[in-house]
Amino acid sequence: MRWLQRIFDFYLDASIHVALSVFALTHITAISLNFSLNNHVPWFLFFGTITCYNFMKYGVEAEKYILVANRYHKNIQFASFLAFAAAIYHFYFLPKELWVALIVFLIFTALYALPVLPHSKKLRSWGGLKIFVVALVWAGTTVILPALTESYINWWDVGIETLRRFLFVFILMVPFEIRDLIYDSPELRTLPQRYGVARTKVLGALANIPLFFLVLFKDHVSVIDVTASGILFLALGMLMFITKRRQKKYFASFWVEGMPIMWWGLFLILQKIF
Repeated sequence: MRWLQRIFDFYLDASIHVALSVFALTHITAISLNFSLNNHVPWFLFFGTITCYNFMKYGVEAEKYILVANRYHKNIQFASFLAFAAAIYHFYFLPKELWVALIVFLIFTALYALPVLPHSKKLRSWGGLKIFVVALVWAGTTVILPALTESYINWWDVGIETLRRFLFVFILMVPFEIRDLIYDSPELRTLPQRYGVARTKVLGALANIPLFFLVLFKDHVSVIDVTASGILFLALGMLMFITKRRQKKYFASFWVEGMPIMWWGLFLILQKIF
């Protein structure tokens, strides 16, 4: 059964799991805001996420990304090139209204991954800022981008959903920040380094409160949305409780990162019930 383990590890290491989570969040946006989703948007974000995340993980130094000696990393590189080609294909069919917003988010991604200016640091090196940048980019790409494809949409509800998505991603980042305490340089000054593990978990738990109650401030709120938010509130509360400094191998990379997929599945199930 070692081949199954290899496939599973490749699924995680090639950023397919995180891309599927972005795909799921895009569909959640359409369900929550009650509009028909342009199919090219989630697929562009799916393949674009694979490309961007793999570049950030393996290709920050371009020559090391092009000249890969390791067979396993060559396979990831090949998957990244295929994903890039697929992303370009779907980009061609995107409405032009999305292009400006995409450029803005790509700039944020570049600033996060690369030292764009001479003698400057990457945003990901600013530990205290990193978690907020990631949450902002995820919120923008999975809520605002899909919403821009709609001619008639309630932008108050879009704003509420964007803020909720920011809080959701912020909470999910907490287990990763705690896990990376072992590897992070003290100079990064990440939230767990500044405030400790316990206080960082409390911060995540506190962010969970407005994440739930903000859904009630939307102009158009459905029973499905409130029910899904209530179950998510309990799940994230439990996540903060069980998160530890020493984590199992797949706790953050699979279970935590898969929470958006679980949330989407919850919406699909509730749609069948109500």
